[in-house]
Amino acid sequence: MRTIAVVTTSRSDYGIYLPILRRIQDDSILKLHLIASGMHLSPEFGLTVNSIEDDGFDIGDRVEMLLSSDTPEGIAKSMGLGTIGFAQAYARFRPDILLLLGDRFEMHAAAVAALPFNIPVAHIHGGESTEGVIDEALRHSITKMSHIHFASTERYGRRIIQMGEEPLRVVVSGAPSLDNLNNFSPLSDEDLKQTSGLTLSDSPLLVTYHPVTLEYKQTQSRTKELLDALQGTERSIIFTLTNADTEGTTIISMIREFARHKNRCQVVDNLGTQSYFTLMSRAAAMVGNSSSGIIEAASFNLPVVNIGDRQRGRLHGKNVIDVGNNSDEIVAGIKTALTPKFRAGLKDMDNIYGDGHASERIVSRLKEVNLDRELMLKHFHDFDGT
Repeated sequence: MRTIAVVTTSRSDYGIYLPILRRIQDDSILKLHLIASGMHLSPEFGLTVNSIEDDGFDIGDRVEMLLSSDTPEGIAKSMGLGTIGFAQAYARFRPDILLLLGDRFEMHAAAVAALPFNIPVAHIHGGESTEGVIDEALRHSITKMSHIHFASTERYGRRIIQMGEEPLRVVVSGAPSLDNLNNFSPLSDEDLKQTSGLTLSDSPLLVTYHPVTLEYKQTQSRTKELLDALQGTERSIIFTLTNADTEGTTIISMIREFARHKNRCQVVDNLGTQSYFTLMSRAAAMVGNSSSGIIEAASFNLPVVNIGDRQRGRLHGKNVIDVGNNSDEIVAGIKTALTPKFRAGLKDMDNIYGDGHASERIVSRLKEVNLDRELMLKHFHDFDGT
């Protein structure tokens, strides 16, 4: 048996992992060791580790690392606590391969702790760019600590090679979150209300807004610009809340105060994959700066108003309207997104992030890769630009 340890830190990465976790769990020669950390273990964020267990997955390890503070000092201390916690977990149990996803500071702590143990690291969603957040540096750092790379597009795969990684280490898998759509059926209104507490009366605006961590001092003013832009819309609004980032609680408190005075607004702390995709299938448009607007929304032909710099640098489809941070630009973007002409132009668009078979490619590589000296001994590949 080959043991694959998978680190999950929030509902967002868990939803992306889900088809991979199920494929590993069903494989006769692989064993899943799930490590829960970050927001999953925090009552403040809904203690979502319980939902993972409800889905039938055992938790192999729990790594507590989040402080209640979301200041720069608090985030940095959480990173240090995470490194200690993951080191203790690896000392108890050393997996054959460690699978990490994305660019979160919690994932970076897991990668740093794995280095002295010589644990092979496989990384999903490397080579991408999000210029407005500290995640940009964390993602590329994880790439250099990893031994196997699963890129979501050909261009991102080339970027990983450009960073000195050998081509034989890179698999263009596509984005695994799209695999969740293969057997997706939208929930009925009744089931959506039962699972999430949400009531749909029309096609809402689906709003998710995260801190731009390289500009965290502007979080309050930038959030006010977004809420001012939403003030004038008569359409119902569903807010999903932010991750555990610097100044994230500022956004959460402002959104809750905004929604408290408006019957047309609903706020939801945590959504499972099926509920979230149901909202995407029913929404008139997405507004905010979430990666889901860049990656998954195209599969629903869903217009997206992408605000500011958080996702700047990421490839996206023609459904995405990039706007600045001021309310006038956001309002103009929403008006464009809601026009029948814009929506009609998205009919049958292709999603550049894959074909829904990423988990098959990822798990196949995890099974077949030789866990030998050549895997661990990395050679810098000089990129010739071709």
